[in-house]
Amino acid sequence: MRIVTALGGTALLGAERDLGADDQRANLVCAAKALARIALEHQLIVAHGDGPQAGVLALQAEHGGALPRDVLGAQTESLTGYMLEQELGNWLPFDTPIATLIPMIEVDLDDPAFDEPTCCVGPVHDRAEAERIVARTGWEMRADGAGWRRAVAALRPRRIFQKRPLQWLVEQGTLVICAGGGGVPTAYNDAGDLVAVEAVVDRDFAAELLAREVGADMFIAATDVGAVFLDWGTADQRAVRTASPEALERHGFAAGTMGIKVAAACQFVRATGKVAAIGAVSDLSAMVAGEGGTVISPDVTGITFHEAAPLHGAATGQQVRHGT
Repeated sequence: MRIVTALGGTALLGAERDLGADDQRANLVCAAKALARIALEHQLIVAHGDGPQAGVLALQAEHGGALPRDVLGAQTESLTGYMLEQELGNWLPFDTPIATLIPMIEVDLDDPAFDEPTCCVGPVHDRAEAERIVARTGWEMRADGAGWRRAVAALRPRRIFQKRPLQWLVEQGTLVICAGGGGVPTAYNDAGDLVAVEAVVDRDFAAELLAREVGADMFIAATDVGAVFLDWGTADQRAVRTASPEALERHGFAAGTMGIKVAAACQFVRATGKVAAIGAVSDLSAMVAGEGGTVISPDVTGITFHEAAPLHGAATGQQVRHGT
């Protein structure tokens, strides 16, 4: 079976983790083990988030002139791709072909997301530090939990420019790491030139597009929460086990957090007639087997629930933040 897995930034790094190289690598080991178990039995293509890493690179470059967001995205795709390649290589047979592809993703310069940047990237600051950063850089900052983070527009992907080499690599049996952080946002200007765009591509929709382009049999949005929950944060919260796209979309989910993952997963199911899942990285094998996380399928009627809440981020009250 061909599977595309989108790893959220907090699934790779953790919401409260340090952003140093050693800390990133330690967390990637956990993800690599779970991915390798899937890759031993199925063909795997991996996308990932990059919000924390890109934010740190931007702050490091600040005193010498901050780099544009598209360049930061390309850097973090290389950084995380290299680390994932190395760690996956420790858990897979020596001759397993693994490659990182850094694609340009076409976006729309008229995307309404530019009017209200909502994607939080980088580390959390207190209000005073956030105000100092705005004064130095002109960045937009938004409240995120107990602190403030940089906010950029999260754009919908229109096309993967490197579609042909991507498909060739997949056809050769390569484990491809692709579209990290949503890929590098680019667009055609009025003169017909392809130019960089200072924004991010929504990573979950980029991964969903990637899944359709490679003919995936399953799309998984992996994060640090065990499942999709209804009535989140209340005494009545319930972890969804299975659902049809129509039944799941009748319930409200926070825009920019779980709502994006639900929308991308439902879009994949409707477009392909195949199955999607949302859940924790540690439960990847269970989701592939249809026994973990939330499975969204065209063959399901209504919604069923787990008897007990999956014991991951959701059980401790930790929310998934889009852009992390």
